[in-house]
Amino acid sequence: MKTKDERRFQVLAHIVLIILSLLAVIPFFLLIISSFTDNNTLIANGYSFTPAKWSIYAYQYIFKTGNSVLHSYGISIMLTLLGTTLALAITTLLAYALSKPDLPGRRILMFLVFFTLLFNGGLVPTYIVYTNIFNIKNTFWSLLIPGLMMNGFNVLLMKSYFSTSVPGEIMDAAYIDGASEFQAFGRIALPLAKPIVATIGLFAGIAYWNDWMNGYIYLTKRTDLYSVQNLLNRMMQNIQYLSQNSAHIQDAGVGLASIPSVSVRMAMATVGVLPILICYPFIQGSFVKGITLGGVKG
Repeated sequence: MKTKDERRFQVLAHIVLIILSLLAVIPFFLLIISSFTDNNTLIANGYSFTPAKWSIYAYQYIFKTGNSVLHSYGISIMLTLLGTTLALAITTLLAYALSKPDLPGRRILMFLVFFTLLFNGGLVPTYIVYTNIFNIKNTFWSLLIPGLMMNGFNVLLMKSYFSTSVPGEIMDAAYIDGASEFQAFGRIALPLAKPIVATIGLFAGIAYWNDWMNGYIYLTKRTDLYSVQNLLNRMMQNIQYLSQNSAHIQDAGVGLASIPSVSVRMAMATVGVLPILICYPFIQGSFVKGITLGGVKG
């Protein structure tokens, strides 16, 4: 039987959580509604949950103005799937090794992983290394390889999970039964680590899906390799350029008048974020569990 104070606290907690949830969800609803609002109505009346006039012209502009959005979606999907898979493989193997107290050179490896959380080589040295040594400029690898370098936070999070949430007794029993280290990892440790694997996979997947910096830096000629984020960014730059230079470019004003300059921004944001919103509910349970258990101990 709950006391009166406990019931009051529970009601208050539910109210606070409902308010926080609404603060997180309402902007997405407003974003989607604004993307379906007529551009002139949006300029005249501002953002509204009940627009005076609906329109899909912003999406028609994105998909029918010669910009291969579907092709860019394919690049983004392939990049996200391949990058997430490779990042998970590298992170999981390194974190499992670091979770072993008797690993030779463990302290040095832990220092190197932690060091990357504090310092990096800088943009210019990184660019020189990738372009002059690895020669990945204007290739698909320029989107994939820079993000493959393991995130130190993800490694430490997964290492903590292996150390605290995979019982040592089960691993010892596997070794006694003759299992090798790879067999113990693949058949025991990895299945028990599904929540943290899903969590790190979500981190890596979102990072690859939202990344536009690598394409912006390394893809100077191969626009056919643009991910959806790079393509939308280029479209936004073109619209901004026309807006700022319409007085100096012949027929720019006519072209600009046909562009839904405000609603198209909302449509671009919706196109970019929608796949993440669709996928997140399916892995939300494992994500929360992985964060909770993986962060119990250092």
